[in-house]
Amino acid sequence: MDFNFIISGFAVGVLVGMTGVGGGSLMTPLLTLMFGVAPSVAVGTDLAFASITKSVGTIAHRVRGTVDWRIVRLLCVGALPAAVLATLALKQLGALEEEVAQFIRYTIAVSVLLTVGAILFRKRMLAWISAHPERQLQGRALDRATVIAGATLGLLVTVSSIGAGAIGATLLVLLYPRLSPAQVAGTDIAYAVPLTAIAAVGHWWLGSINWALLGALLIGSVPGITLGSWFARSVPEHFLRGLLAATLTGVAVKIIY
Repeated sequence: MDFNFIISGFAVGVLVGMTGVGGGSLMTPLLTLMFGVAPSVAVGTDLAFASITKSVGTIAHRVRGTVDWRIVRLLCVGALPAAVLATLALKQLGALEEEVAQFIRYTIAVSVLLTVGAILFRKRMLAWISAHPERQLQGRALDRATVIAGATLGLLVTVSSIGAGAIGATLLVLLYPRLSPAQVAGTDIAYAVPLTAIAAVGHWWLGSINWALLGALLIGSVPGITLGSWFARSVPEHFLRGLLAATLTGVAVKIIY
């Protein structure tokens, strides 16, 4: 077991604990850029990693009553079929290994940049929604938009392992501005569990999960998340999010070029 992977898991865990941003936007680029892990293996391993860690988070939020299960169901109606279809598409394209790897790499870069946008402009988008209540969706229109959002996230997460965290939470805030921050976090984590689990099973079927790597990342991330959550209280949020946005932008540029 490579000690460097344990250290990387710990570092990502600290950042996740401090910022609340999903580990996929950090872990997958780190594995591909720093360690040269094949993009498909990085995505598959990170999805298995996410399904385990998010399951623990869902239990905690369920105990606290901060999960809106109706919204979770609507998101899953869109996300789970999209994850299955994306997996089948990757299987069909398996013969084009180099082209698929390039496609996954660019999808990772786009997903990282979407995460940066979610980090930087979330408050502004929420302020706009609050100032224009007449623009807020209601009833069946809101349900349809939630299913479509779930399908979009399902595709992004399956191909890149990125999107279930910051992007998902931002979409929830825009669609359901009356949810409390704790409900947004709990609902975002809860729907991501079946999504990342199905996507991880799909990548297992594709043979793109490195189980030794997964174990090393889990060993490092659990204490890292705990420590990061403790430090989060003493570090200004705007500083953390600005640093994270700048880092992720650099990562996306590096992936593309």
